[in-house]
Amino acid sequence: MYKLSPKENAILALTLKQPEYVPTMELEFQLTEELFGERYYSAEDLERGLSKDEIIDHNAQLLAKVVEYFDYAIVMLCYGVPYFPDEPYEQTLIKMMKRTKEYLSKDRLFITHGDATYAIPDGSSMLEFVYKMYDNPQELKENASKMVEREIERDKYLMDAGLDGFALCSDYAFNKGSFLSPEQFAEFVAPYLYELIDAQRQMGAYVIKHTDGDIMPIIDQIIECRPHALHSLDPQGGVDIAYIKQKYGDKVCLIGNVNCALLQTGTKEEILASAEYAMKSGKPNGGYIFSTSNVVFKGMPLENYLLIHDYYMKNRDY
Repeated sequence: MYKLSPKENAILALTLKQPEYVPTMELEFQLTEELFGERYYSAEDLERGLSKDEIIDHNAQLLAKVVEYFDYAIVMLCYGVPYFPDEPYEQTLIKMMKRTKEYLSKDRLFITHGDATYAIPDGSSMLEFVYKMYDNPQELKENASKMVEREIERDKYLMDAGLDGFALCSDYAFNKGSFLSPEQFAEFVAPYLYELIDAQRQMGAYVIKHTDGDIMPIIDQIIECRPHALHSLDPQGGVDIAYIKQKYGDKVCLIGNVNCALLQTGTKEEILASAEYAMKSGKPNGGYIFSTSNVVFKGMPLENYLLIHDYYMKNRDY
């Protein structure tokens, strides 16, 4: 039916062109047991006699099954990639990527985590971070630069191994406003985010910047850093995809906006209304990829996600 592969259609969307249909993706799909009665294996399964290769092969088959079932154009290598204590994670990730490709019937675009900028600190380190912004800002900046430098070296290794890009998943915002003020973001995050994305793009990588929450106070700075796409366009953070499309749709591909809170507790009508709003707002003229506003997390009723997938399949064509 379609002339282009899912990967080719994803690239068209990421580069602000109109593909044959709206591609879809998820950063994580955690409902494999509910859908297929199977779970991803971990390093703990070594204790029951499985080899590393058997674990990777099983997980690659399961990931491929998920990707084919939902026709994800972009494959996020994260959930389901095992951590082996005696092997660098990047080596395992590359093995997982290559094995998954063997089980797929069509070309997909493969990405993994690739952020190295300051996110909202956890509760145990938040006060220390805030104090340091005022007491020793230069130390924070030097550390930010080192984090980016290390990430760039890692990314080169992964791109040389055949990866297509990165999802930058440092969260910057709460449901009401950003953690850092726009002035603080400009000082401690934006220059390093720009440096990282610029280096990744020079490698030939496609770059998706993810952050939950109310990003409106800092959205201009994020877009000026030139990611190919912005995810998750969080409706719980008051982000209106129709407004974002109108104002920034010629600068960045949009991904997401289907309300995860409604997928958890909403009615069928509310869930479909969220999917319809995201699709109708993001779809025109290309530059949009359909997805939830976060991930398909454990505990989300499977039937609710299948509901929006059915909507997607019926409404994705241009």
